[in-house]
Amino acid sequence: MHTEITQAPPLGHYEIDASQSRVTFRTRHMFGLGPVRGTFVIRSGSVDIAEPLTGSAVHAEIDTASFSTGNEQRDQSVLSARFLDAARFGVISFRDGHVGADGKAIRGTLTVRDVARPVSLSIGELAADGQSFTATATVRVDRTEFGVTAMRGLAGRYLDLTIEVRCTRGSRGGTAHA
Repeated sequence: MHTEITQAPPLGHYEIDASQSRVTFRTRHMFGLGPVRGTFVIRSGSVDIAEPLTGSAVHAEIDTASFSTGNEQRDQSVLSARFLDAARFGVISFRDGHVGADGKAIRGTLTVRDVARPVSLSIGELAADGQSFTATATVRVDRTEFGVTAMRGLAGRYLDLTIEVRCTRGSRGGTAHA
């Protein structure tokens, strides 16, 4: 995915607007024959834009129980202890995200089922309007690296995630905190 920055956001603290943000995913099932698409809801998060850009930080929480593919039987199976175990692990988190020197990636720690692994999100689009900005990023996640190993072969191993966020100026004012 190419990076398209129409206007960089001003330095400062921003809150992720959960009502206008989401995570979508694509994977395969039935031994790779059938496509599956779905969504997660972003519960909360923040972005601090700093100078230099590498001092910027991203934190986000995803509501595990919000997993949805539109197939109730599949969704209940994935939310069960065999997969995401949403009853025990209600949050999927992305922490300590820092923008790379090239401004095209955000590297951080993704935690699923209390298993933390480094990931690198590729920034696809970024546009600012002064008091807010929108951004899109993508990442491929191997579910087995997070201990989600049920139904190997039948359920897709990889999830291609697209994160779309709208961020608005937060309460910390105009200075960034890395």
